[in-house]
Amino acid sequence: MELLNIMGERFRSLRESAKLTQKDMADLIGCTTSHYQKIEYGKVNISVTTLNFLSDHFHVSADYLLGRTDNRETNG
Repeated sequence: MELLNIMGERFRSLRESAKLTQKDMADLIGCTTSHYQKIEYGKVNISVTTLNFLSDHFHVSADYLLGRTDNRETNG
């Protein structure tokens, strides 16, 4: 699976676990719902700033969001 698809799946899973809508997520990161949907579908990339913010928000490591590990824990 390609990197953007992995990230999108992880965002979707975390969003659903937190009982958030795609609109909630879009508002959280300051984009349109349509743009956020493209993130979940693996169609667009996100900035490092957004990756860092979502990692902190969901208390998971950036490596987890990137699909580099299945370990959700952060190092700090």
